[in-house]
Amino acid sequence: MVFLSRAATRRKAEQGTRAPEATTPAADTAAPDAARPLHVASRLHAFNRFELKYLVPVGQAAEIREELAERMDTDAHSPVGGYGVWSLYYDTPQLRFYWEKIEGLKFRRKLRIRHYGDLDGVSDTSPVCVEIKQRVNRVTQKRRITLPYGEARRLCDGRELVDHSPGESAFVQEVLELVVRLDLRPTAITGYQREALVGRDADTGLRVTFDRRIRGRDRDFHFGTTTPENRFTLPPHMTVMEIKVNERTPHWITDLAARRDLHLVRISKYVQSIETFGLAPRSVFHVHEADCPPPVEPVADGTLPTDTVPTEKQPLAQRPARPDAPSKAGAQ
Repeated sequence: MVFLSRAATRRKAEQGTRAPEATTPAADTAAPDAARPLHVASRLHAFNRFELKYLVPVGQAAEIREELAERMDTDAHSPVGGYGVWSLYYDTPQLRFYWEKIEGLKFRRKLRIRHYGDLDGVSDTSPVCVEIKQRVNRVTQKRRITLPYGEARRLCDGRELVDHSPGESAFVQEVLELVVRLDLRPTAITGYQREALVGRDADTGLRVTFDRRIRGRDRDFHFGTTTPENRFTLPPHMTVMEIKVNERTPHWITDLAARRDLHLVRISKYVQSIETFGLAPRSVFHVHEADCPPPVEPVADGTLPTDTVPTEKQPLAQRPARPDAPSKAGAQ
């Protein structure tokens, strides 16, 4: 597609080198910080996962969550109704990280500052995570440190070295080098309400999250903005369900997905935001509202309203979905 060649041109103009697909060397053989390549992992808050994503209506998500609760536990950090997750993504002026995702590169990454909880009262002393999320082939890797919000902004926005523990030195240097070398800058904020379940017994390491009310903005990048102009980037009646495993997905989870006719989707909240805000053309991964029509509420006698019953005269794209119809995958 045309935009792929444009992406290659943009990356060449940035004069950035793409990280190789080689595996991370062992910690005892790693190079000193000054010579450490950017793709090498630091030894802190690091974990690898396989991730499976589904786009399901809110009502169906609630049913699935109840079924999962029979074999899983609620995350100890997840209160009733879930908790807020807010992420500020950094990218180059040419949207390098966005295009790496669109092209499906085997090695790609994102830099973000993440806040958990409500944004009311966020200040420079509020704890946030500075995180590098990267994809190596099919494995998702996350590395992060916790900093006061003011220090995180000094590091990522001010491009200044901040106080940190000796064990965090490699990661802080990596973030600083990324920001300076690629000229990274705040690009988009995403936010959503998350409910999380964790596996028990033999399923330790299994985690399932349900993200709803996915929204964001492409300006006013301070988490503490008093009157943010957020907008929905995914239809509000849809939920992103994500299964995260360290190794193999339990068979009973795959059986549940098959029984409920769930379909894997390639969806990125960051990519969806970039395209919703018009910062890049809409790709084949974009979730269109027409692909996710809101459920039609039946009238008192249990039938559908006459003006919502599909007819052969209506174009297919205009036909509303019946409540009992299987959910359609959001991506093309």
